[in-house]
Amino acid sequence: MFRDMENQVEQEEKTRLINQVLELQHTLEDLSARVDAVKEENLKLKSENQVLGQYIENLMSASSVFQTTDTKSKRK
Repeated sequence: MFRDMENQVEQEEKTRLINQVLELQHTLEDLSARVDAVKEENLKLKSENQVLGQYIENLMSASSVFQTTDTKSKRK
């Protein structure tokens, strides 16, 4: 009888550990999927940032406000 109780306790511990491992595997899968999503979003935002940077650069080069001026000719 004592041996049966010992086996039952062992089996319950094994079951608990298996469930814990499965839960950790699911958590790892979820985290991995989240990391992939964040990487994808980061690449998208970097690309958008480059486009906006180029757009701003083009606007600045087309605007006379941002053109370099010859300060010697303006000072008298």
